[in-house]
Amino acid sequence: MSRKVIVTVAPTGGFATRAQNPHLPTQPDEIAEDVARCHAAGASVAALHARLPNDEPTCDAAIYGRINTLIRERCDIVINNSGGGGVTGAMGRRLSDDLWEVDLDERMKAADAGAEIVTLNAMTVLATLAGRETLLTASPRRARIFAQRLRDRAIKPEWEAFSPAHLMQDMRTLTAEGLEPAPHIVNLCLGFDHVFQGAMPYSPKILQMMVELLPAGSVFSVAAAGAAQLPATTHALLLGGHVRVGLEDNLDYLPGEPTTNSRLVERMVRIIRELGMEPATPGEAREILGLGPSKSQARAEQAA
Repeated sequence: MSRKVIVTVAPTGGFATRAQNPHLPTQPDEIAEDVARCHAAGASVAALHARLPNDEPTCDAAIYGRINTLIRERCDIVINNSGGGGVTGAMGRRLSDDLWEVDLDERMKAADAGAEIVTLNAMTVLATLAGRETLLTASPRRARIFAQRLRDRAIKPEWEAFSPAHLMQDMRTLTAEGLEPAPHIVNLCLGFDHVFQGAMPYSPKILQMMVELLPAGSVFSVAAAGAAQLPATTHALLLGGHVRVGLEDNLDYLPGEPTTNSRLVERMVRIIRELGMEPATPGEAREILGLGPSKSQARAEQAA
């Protein structure tokens, strides 16, 4: 049998703007329609960011809930809500004249919108963006609070890792404590070093090293910024991993050619099939990731 590959689409992100790419979906109905097109093209997971009506990032549970409901009306894709959000708008609070912080209470609202997965940034990084320096603080205590919140709601975390240290420290500690049973969903994020202090660029050696450092029982996907998206995700396939594409990470099909989310998914699916693999369905993705069946899946199984 062909190996099944999970294709995640990240349609919006917390940083990109329509000025950078007019195809960027930011409002709930736009995101839902875009995700449905990507599902039809072969995506089985949607990594979602919410935006306010003015397009500023948010983790507001009501907005996430609206996005999730609209997507569920259209398809059965796995829903992953971001617990990072972004660094502007309601997400940021000022610490001093020259330093901001992403508010933890705002981030944790992502756990209250019915998602199957919520991203857990169990590491501290500093983003330089929009003319400010902003800390995303994930001290051991804060990371544990977030992990416990997800466990209490039966939500799987997706552990974000921008460098080897993010795999070797808090993620390893928290999973060893039993806060999240295997399989551990890990997203290896490369090429974001121009935004996040402590992040790593993509290179074959760096990705190989991070895969070798994954905690036991991990299922990994690779996301990469800009022009690194295509080689890094193709490399992930060769290493036995899964892939993430979308405008959150890469706004262009080719340099200087703005693209759409569905085109990026279609290209990734072609590469997967050229390598003798097949894109996973949402049901297959849930099985690989250790998720229970969706409500629509459960109803279909009961009817059968």
